[in-house]
Amino acid sequence: MSTTPDVVRPSTSQAPVVTLKPRRGRQEVTGRVITHACILVGVLLSLFPFYWLLVMSTSTTGQIFGYPPNLLPSTHLLENLRNVVANVDLLGALVNSFVVAGSLAVLVVLLDSLAAFAFAKYRFPGQNVLFAVLLVTFLVPGNMSLVPSFVLMSELGWMGDLQALIVPGAANAFGIFLLRQFAQSSIPDELIESAKLDGAGFFRTWWSIGVPMLRGGLAFLGIFTFVTAWNDYIWPLVVLINPGRQTLQTALAQMNSVYTTDYGMIMAGAVVSVVPLIGIFLIGSRHFIANIAAGALKG
Repeated sequence: MSTTPDVVRPSTSQAPVVTLKPRRGRQEVTGRVITHACILVGVLLSLFPFYWLLVMSTSTTGQIFGYPPNLLPSTHLLENLRNVVANVDLLGALVNSFVVAGSLAVLVVLLDSLAAFAFAKYRFPGQNVLFAVLLVTFLVPGNMSLVPSFVLMSELGWMGDLQALIVPGAANAFGIFLLRQFAQSSIPDELIESAKLDGAGFFRTWWSIGVPMLRGGLAFLGIFTFVTAWNDYIWPLVVLINPGRQTLQTALAQMNSVYTTDYGMIMAGAVVSVVPLIGIFLIGSRHFIANIAAGALKG
């Protein structure tokens, strides 16, 4: 008599197995809350100086030095702005600053990107020596060149003209070094070789490959150059001997009186000088932030 093994059939009445997602741990939630709180505190601390500048620009000198300090804006902004316009050529100084800062930003981005692209992706005799000399000039403090630059501008007859501010700063070692490092890490050598095989020259390769792939670095360098030129005070004070050709920073410095100082007026002028910088940053920051995000996605 043969025996057959029992066949165990799965029960159809058995309830389906439901997999529950593990709940987010309390430590992870606490960590996120602490992280966002720290970010919020950092943002508030970064924005407070701008808010305090706005509050002082709407106040009188007595209100600024009052105790306890008033943390809310007052009603004297238009009065302070009228005093600024009455004491300095605000419109002319703004135009001069835009001309100088804008010209320097364009020239530095153009010339530095050309030099950096050549140093990063091409080989030529004396390349290492030239780059070493470039780094040495980068390490020299800028104040050491004030006297030689002043003598050179005087010999050229550029004293009092805006070109004395633009031409000497049309290229700098910092921008070349920055873009060279950027190009070495972001532009593959295969693209350069492909362009050479297609018959593209240096400038065509730079324009078609270098500029698009260096967009983030170019945006940063342009913003940095514009802000530096806009806030420059020492060199314009030395060179611009003509009162009608002053930049905004040198014009605002004239509002300091020997005996009395209207700090509300000075703060209103400072607000006028800060607003264009915020606009330039908001316009240009999109490019290098988008470029960084694109690089993160590719990586």
